[in-house]
This record gives sequence, C-alpha cells and structure tokens, in this order.
Amino acid sequence: MKFVIATENPGKIKEMRTILKESGLDIVTRDELGITVKIEETGTTFSENAELKAKMICCLSAMPAIADDSGLTVDALNGEPGVYSSSYGGEELDYHERCLFLLKNMEKEEQRQAKFVCTIVCVFPDGDMITATGECLGSIAAEISGTGGFGYDPVFIPEGHDITMAQLSSEEKNKLSHRGKALKEFIDLLNKKSNLPLDCQRE
Repeated sequence: MKFVIATENPGKIKEMRTILKESGLDIVTRDELGITVKIEETGTTFSENAELKAKMICCLSAMPAIADDSGLTVDALNGEPGVYSSSYGGEELDYHERCLFLLKNMEKEEQRQAKFVCTIVCVFPDGDMITATGECLGSIAAEISGTGGFGYDPVFIPEGHDITMAQLSSEEKNKLSHRGKALKEFIDLLNKKSNLPLDCQRE
C-alpha cells in the first residue's frame, strides 16, 4: 500500500519521508503525483487543518493521504503564533524574518516557555481516518542560532537541551520533535489498525 504525503513544505516532506520510510511505508509526494492544487487552511485548530488537507489529497489521488499541521505556541504570547505560525508577522515574511519578529515580540518577556505541536491525520479512500498528535516542550532563545531544520527551529530550545532545534542533527531532531512523536504515534495506530507489521504490508 502506498501513502501520499499531503504537504508542500520541503522541510516537512524531508522529515516525514525519512521517518515513514524507516518504518516500512511506501511513500510518494503530491508533487510526484502531479497534484498542484492549493489548499486553503481555514481550520482553527491543527487537527482541523490537517484533516482538511488529508481529505483533499486523498480525494484527488485515490490513495491514503497523510497530512501534517503544526506550529509553535508561546505562553507569553497567549499561544501565538499557533495555527498561524506560517503567516506570523505577515504573508510576505520568510521564516528568518518570522523568527526575528517573534524575538522582537519576546524582548521584554522573562517567561519564555513554548512548545511545538503537530497533528498528523491520515485519510483512507474508504473514509477511515487516523489522527495522532505530538508535542515538544521547550523555550524561546534570546537570538537566532543554528542552520539546520526549518521554520522556528533556530529560536526554539528543546527541553533538556541548551542549544536550539536548528543546532541538532536531523537524527536527534526526529527523535524528540513534535513531528517525530506524532508520526511515531501514527505508525503505532496504523499497526494496530492492520494487525500486521508495516514491512509486511507493502505490495
């Protein structure tokens, strides 16, 4: 059985493909299938947005579709940027500029607790659905550090570490990240659904 990754984000595709293929899933991307539709993320929660994307790509591909919606929530900013993480500060900003915008908003804040949240939704052509969620607790750094990862990784220090997510190796990040945890839960749920080891499910 093949699964299609519903996201267009190159960083997410790389992480998801690595983790899912290591677990034995046969993965393709929407680009590889020639699916170019732009999906408006109109949900107010990570779960709603992930489900919306998974349903659309499942419908267009007639394949099980795995969608991710994720973001950074900061306690001192009342949970911002949250589901609006990808447009925080304005649609025209790139992620380096978004990180700078976040740091400016945090200049006077002593409490810097934050977390990354990820919800994975897989929709099957028969209408069945699997939902999994992962979180990574941490804090907001004082400055941008590191060149790895993507998004807000250069300003997020995972709990138990003194370096940012962007300074970790990809292997280290995948073990502790919100996306890695959500995908692990998804794989466990998929195994329970099928009652077969994933490497026995491939055609």
